[in-house]
Amino acid sequence: MRPDDLQLLTTPGTVAVSGDLVLVSITTPDLEKNTYRGGLHRVFPDGKTTPWTHGDRDNAQRISPDGRFVAFLRVSGKSKPQLYVVPVDGGEPRRLTDLPLGAGAPVWSPDSTRLAFVARVPEEGRYGTTDDGPEAEAPRRITRLDYRVDDVGFLGDRRPRLHVVSLDGDVSVVTDGTHDVGDPAWLDASTLVFVAPRDLGVVETLHSDLYSVAVAGGAPSLLVGGAGEVAMPFVADGSLFWLGTEFTGIDAVARNLGLWKSGLDGSGASRLTDGETVDVERLSGPPVADAEGVLLVVRNRGALELRRIPFSGGSGEVLAGENAVVRSFATDGSTVVAVVSTPDSVGQVEFVGTGVRTAFSSVAAREVVELTGSASDGYPVHGWLVLPEGEGPHPVVMAVHGGPFMYHSWGFFDEAQVYATAGYAVVLPNPRGSASYGQAHGQAVVGKFGTVDVDDVLSLLDVALARPDLDADRVGIMGGSYGGFMTSWLSAHHGERFKAAWSERAVNAWDSFGGSSDIGYFFADAYCGPDPEAQRAMSPLTYAEKINLPFAVVHSEQDWRCPLEQAQRMFVALKRRGVETEMLIFPGEGHELTRSGQPRHRKQRFDAVLEWWGRHLKA
Repeated sequence: MRPDDLQLLTTPGTVAVSGDLVLVSITTPDLEKNTYRGGLHRVFPDGKTTPWTHGDRDNAQRISPDGRFVAFLRVSGKSKPQLYVVPVDGGEPRRLTDLPLGAGAPVWSPDSTRLAFVARVPEEGRYGTTDDGPEAEAPRRITRLDYRVDDVGFLGDRRPRLHVVSLDGDVSVVTDGTHDVGDPAWLDASTLVFVAPRDLGVVETLHSDLYSVAVAGGAPSLLVGGAGEVAMPFVADGSLFWLGTEFTGIDAVARNLGLWKSGLDGSGASRLTDGETVDVERLSGPPVADAEGVLLVVRNRGALELRRIPFSGGSGEVLAGENAVVRSFATDGSTVVAVVSTPDSVGQVEFVGTGVRTAFSSVAAREVVELTGSASDGYPVHGWLVLPEGEGPHPVVMAVHGGPFMYHSWGFFDEAQVYATAGYAVVLPNPRGSASYGQAHGQAVVGKFGTVDVDDVLSLLDVALARPDLDADRVGIMGGSYGGFMTSWLSAHHGERFKAAWSERAVNAWDSFGGSSDIGYFFADAYCGPDPEAQRAMSPLTYAEKINLPFAVVHSEQDWRCPLEQAQRMFVALKRRGVETEMLIFPGEGHELTRSGQPRHRKQRFDAVLEWWGRHLKA
């Protein structure tokens, strides 16, 4: 895969099924127009496909319980997503909403007559509600720590509210905007359940609970007090289910998400999955139930496995995703459909249990090899190696993932494929601190950044370098977010092992991160502890005088997760010492540049990465 091949990656997204109707959303980067395009496609049981809608970007499709309608979100040009509905037997989609900041994913009522969704409602005079531009808006009065979120923006002047819309487009607002709402579900035909912060967010909190509210409106009622975070409630088998974690105070980091259950009145809440070994992936979509249990995706050693958990609990059976990644899924009756990514496929629609798979794009992919070994303390290490063409010896790039409670996976990774196609062997470690290896594995770096995680990363690199087709004298280190932190840290403490470094959207200094990041007010203390000296000891910037290798500082201008100042401070520290360093800043982008940024910026970044490694590793 080459940088220009981004526009060849047609990726299947959400999927819905009802009877023999299977609909999948697809997305393709458009480099010429610098946008993403795609619509809904129908997939037949024999694997053939046909376009089903023709909007610029259609997604979040939901088929009504009676099988007669499909609701979905449509984005036209630069407009906000609006809710549409169309009969399954054909016709022109009808727009149901016209909201200034757009609508969220729809949820059908049990009788198929209404749809619930969440939408942010702007204060008067803000976000395009008047003809005046944003520069004419009044100043924002900030009184809370949780006042903004990366890739969303400021929060207090556009609170989310719960909405209900009928099929004739009659929209009602159910909640008043005094508190956050999320993940709505129908408890019954007249009642909704949703997620909100503890005590409806009277003060900043990382805890959330489940609340119920009448569709006709009124005061919300506490339904279930969560043990930590709650998410994605749904009703099945006469019970209420949801996903949740367990923690106290601010110790929310590196916690496995599990399946929980209670009565419809919230009584008898219990966790159905083991807190240490079962970690549910929320990005694959909300759980769904069939006659035998609850279908959800579990993170397991870099795989995202679709499992069916019995209503009584357990670890469940694996339906799809062994040595692969299930991106989304749906079920109806005996039909289970999943979107599955593998090392050589960005995504295929799979009819589970039939062997029928449909891909929407194909790019040449380099071989991916699983790596295992042991750290110096005997702890097992795991990851992957993506090999370039030829016998070698190849220059090596080690890429550390973000998080840290995330992971490299068995799925298609465009970055590694681009680097391998250009001639670099790419090492992808999942050190202690990563997700999908058990909660203790994720918790192992709390208060210990730069210790066991470093041991694991370097140990897996040694496993890779033991191969005769890799060149141990030409190794580069790179990563973003936590991976950027690790790049900066390794450059300072083990710089002799690398020829150059590419540190992207990094955390370099916990002291300023605590006040500048959208999550800094709790994240730094949760991972490093509140002691300023401990945070300083775990900050790569503290050791900048030890960095002497060529060092690229890469950041997005609008990154609020790891703010730009993190890059600037490292760049200035290195530049003043005469280190060969340069800073690359992407305008208008946030923390998610490499995954969902503007297509042109994604390609330009690939070009810059390859130029950097070509300069210092000479593939």
